[in-house]
Amino acid sequence: MSPSGEGPSFSRIAPDVRLGADVRLGSFINLYGCSVGDGTRIGAFVEIQKNATVGRNCKISSHSFVCEGVIIEDNVFIGHGVTFINDTFPRATTPEGALKGDSDWVVEFTVVRKGASIGSGSTILSNVTIGENAIVGAGSTVTRDVPPNTIVAGNPAKILRSAVNE
Repeated sequence: MSPSGEGPSFSRIAPDVRLGADVRLGSFINLYGCSVGDGTRIGAFVEIQKNATVGRNCKISSHSFVCEGVIIEDNVFIGHGVTFINDTFPRATTPEGALKGDSDWVVEFTVVRKGASIGSGSTILSNVTIGENAIVGAGSTVTRDVPPNTIVAGNPAKILRSAVNE
C-alpha cells in the first residue's frame, strides 16, 4: 500500500491518512484522518476514524472499529470484531431536539499500550487505558483501566491473573 491512498479495490482510504512503510491493507476498509505505523496489518471490513493512531507492527483483525480518540501503541493485537467507544453518554440530539454535530460532543480517549492483545468480540469503553502486555479475553467488555501484564475477561472485564510468561 502506498501513502498516495491507492489501495485494494472496494476500500476507501482518504488522502489525509498517514500510512507507514510496509502497511498491508485488506479489502473493504474505511480509513480517514488517521495514522498507521510501519509494518501494521489491517484486515478486511475495518474502519479507523480521524484522529485515531495505530502504532508499528500491529495487527487489526477483520470487522473491527477504531473510533476517533483511540491511541494504539506498537506491537498490539486487535482480534476480529473489536469495537472501541468514545462517548460515555451518547445521544443523537441536543436537549433542544437538534441533531448533534461534531461541536456538540467532546472526544473521550482510550489508550492501548505497547504489546497488549484484545480478543475477538470485545468492546472497549472510553476513558480507559489497557496496560502494556495486558491481555483482554475474547468477548469482554472493558469498563475500567487494565493494569500492565494482566489478563482480564468478562462483562465487565475483571482481572484473572498475571500475563507474564503468556
